[in-house]
Amino acid sequence: MNCPDFSTWYAERVRHVETVLEGFMPDSSVVPARLHEAMRYAVLGGGKRIRAALVYAAGEACAPTGKTLASAQNIALDHAAAAVELIHAYSLVHDDLPCMDDDDLRRGRPTVHVQFDEATAMLAGDALQPLAFELLAQMPIAPALVVQAVEMLARCAGSLGMAGGQAIDCASTGLSLDQEQLQAMHAMKTGAMLEASILLGGIVAGASSPARQGLEAYADAVGLAFQIADDVLDVVADTATLGKTAGKDAAANKPTYVSLLGLDASRQLLQELRQEAHNALLPLGPAGTRLAEIADYIVGRSR
Repeated sequence: MNCPDFSTWYAERVRHVETVLEGFMPDSSVVPARLHEAMRYAVLGGGKRIRAALVYAAGEACAPTGKTLASAQNIALDHAAAAVELIHAYSLVHDDLPCMDDDDLRRGRPTVHVQFDEATAMLAGDALQPLAFELLAQMPIAPALVVQAVEMLARCAGSLGMAGGQAIDCASTGLSLDQEQLQAMHAMKTGAMLEASILLGGIVAGASSPARQGLEAYADAVGLAFQIADDVLDVVADTATLGKTAGKDAAANKPTYVSLLGLDASRQLLQELRQEAHNALLPLGPAGTRLAEIADYIVGRSR
C-alpha cells in the first residue's frame, strides 16, 4: 500500500486528533458549565497540531521494522497526542492573559479571557493541565512506560521546561540577550514541549536507546527551528495570516533571533537546523521520513 504524501498525511492527523480531543473534553453542559465551555473553546477548532503530529510521526518511526503498532499502542498515541495539545492550549491561554503578553487574538478568534473573562481563562488553563496527565495515566501500555511518559511531560512542561522558559522570557523584555542566552531560553520555552511530543511517541512505541538518542538530537534541532521560524513570521507575516497579532515581539521590545541576528541570518540558521534534523534521523532509515517532512514543514511554514 502506497503511503500518502505529507500534506495528505498531516491533514489526516490534524483531523484525527481534533476528533480525539473532542472525545476527551468535558461536556459543556456539565457543571461547571462555563468553565467547561472555556476549556473546549481553548482547545478545539483550530491550531496547527504540530505537537500531535510529532507524537504520531515518532511513534510510526519507532515501530518494529516491517510491523505496525499494536492497537493498544495506537490508542496510547492518541492519549499522548491529546495530552501535549492540552498542555500547549493551557500555555497559550495563560500566555495571552493581561499579566503576560496581553493579547486579544489567538487562532483568528478572541482569546479566552476576551471571550469569557480573566478568572475563567486562568481556571480553564489550570484545568487543562491535569487533564493532560490524566490521559497519560490512562494509556493502555506497560505501567513502566506510563511512568516514563508522565515524568517526561511533567519535566518538559515545568520550571525546567516550558514554564521556566516563559519566566525567563517575561524577565528578559527590554534586555539584550546574546545568542547562547536566547537559545537557552527558547530551548525551555518552545523546544521542551516539542521534545516531549517527539519522545512521547518513541516511549509509546518502545523505541530502542539508539532510536531515542536520534529523536533527542532531532528534537533539539526542530525545537530551535520552530522558534526561529516564529520570530521570522512575526516580522514578515500579517495578523490575518498568523491568526494572532503580528509584530508584538518588536512592539514589546522582546529579544528574538531576528532582532539579534537579522532576518537573512535567521533564515540561514533555519536551513542549517533543517539539515541537522535530517542528519539526526539517519539511524532510523526510511522510518524517519515523516519526521524529516515535519522538519521541512516547520522551516518553510507561513503561519
